[in-house]
Amino acid sequence: MTINIFKFTQQKHNLSVYRSMRLLKHIYFRVLIFGVGSMILAGCFTYTAQKKFNKALTETPYDAIIVPGVPLENGKWSDIMKARVYWSVYLYKKGIAKNIIYSGSAVYTPYVEAQVMALYAEQLGVPKEHIYTEKEAEHSTENLFYSYKLSQNLGFSNVALTSDPFQSKVLEKYAYKYDLPVDFLPVVFPVLDSIPKIDPDIDESKAFVENFVSIEERESFWKRFAGTRGKNIRHDIYNENTTSVKQ
Repeated sequence: MTINIFKFTQQKHNLSVYRSMRLLKHIYFRVLIFGVGSMILAGCFTYTAQKKFNKALTETPYDAIIVPGVPLENGKWSDIMKARVYWSVYLYKKGIAKNIIYSGSAVYTPYVEAQVMALYAEQLGVPKEHIYTEKEAEHSTENLFYSYKLSQNLGFSNVALTSDPFQSKVLEKYAYKYDLPVDFLPVVFPVLDSIPKIDPDIDESKAFVENFVSIEERESFWKRFAGTRGKNIRHDIYNENTTSVKQ
């Protein structure tokens, strides 16, 4: 009887080990597939971004490029903001864009995103007269839509949006759906990485909003989710009577 119990216990243990090994194997292959898929996707994004960049180098300069905003957190710019600002400055200095429109309201922190990015761009050498700010957008779809309307008011006819490749791809589909004549110049990270970078000092108080209330307190999750899909766009903003806004 003791021997049978021992054999049963051993068999149960072996089955448990076998199941654990199978589970680990499945996890390993899923992680491997995810990793390989991510590398392929990143490679595709980089290839597409480089192709669009090379094309832009040979064509007429854009009247303006649109740059979606990023929150200023704890008084410092994030890596994402730094990438977008540096890339937009690079495109301006390269002669690919004549002007830059930074877009973004005070959404998650009490600093107007567009104004913060404009302050950094000015410190990095872009003349103030070539920097414009769009301060109403609270979602990426609004960054695109409002900035395009503002560009029309400014008399700009040839406009592109520049951001990281993933966001650019998402907004490109949105622009196509709503027939917005905007080109896209995603960040080419190998080029961006080759640019020497500094962290310039800015006076962020110029972008500070008194009595600020975060969008997370003002709107429900579903309201914000609708905004990311372009459902909260106000079509009265930047109508023909709206004056241009320079940084």
